[in-house]
Amino acid sequence: MTSDLIIKYFPSLTANQLQQFNQLPGLYSFWNNQINVISRKDIEQLYERHVLHSLGIAKVITFLPGEKVLDVGTGGGFPGIPLAILFPDTQFYLVDSIGKKIKVVQEVAKALGLKNVSASHHRAEQVNEKFDFVISRAVTRLKEFYPWVKGKFNRLSKNKLPNGILYLKGGDLTQEIAESGLAVQQYYLKDYFEEAFF
Repeated sequence: MTSDLIIKYFPSLTANQLQQFNQLPGLYSFWNNQINVISRKDIEQLYERHVLHSLGIAKVITFLPGEKVLDVGTGGGFPGIPLAILFPDTQFYLVDSIGKKIKVVQEVAKALGLKNVSASHHRAEQVNEKFDFVISRAVTRLKEFYPWVKGKFNRLSKNKLPNGILYLKGGDLTQEIAESGLAVQQYYLKDYFEEAFF
């Protein structure tokens, strides 16, 4: 299992970023044996199903230096950890309501030397800071998710996309988007990645 898949879509990585991506399988295998954060069958497909999937966000936005991003329900650190590797000058705050998952995130970030990641055992509603973007991977339906994070956005947008939520989710979302009442722009990962998983 190599990071060739990541290089295929992100060819301008620095040597340090490449090294960090290469460390992920060993770190997650080690921690997964102690605390199950990724399903056993998925650990073999870590780069495709977790790392590249997380980096799908980077195909629609380039986070800017100094921007602050909140990862809600990060689990083992997705999408926050891969994005923090890719955008070392952006600050990422990863939260999850399950403490042992946050322990894994903290240990992985420490092992990778990520200075732009902080993680804490909190629910999103308990976070009192403001962010440019909130990211997440299919934690719940948008209708339930939005109340957790509304009011947590900086008013001033600096990026090409306005400050808001970047949510990774599969399937037909027509009904879910309608019931949320939110203005949603959809992007399809299959337009950026050719692997069958997407």
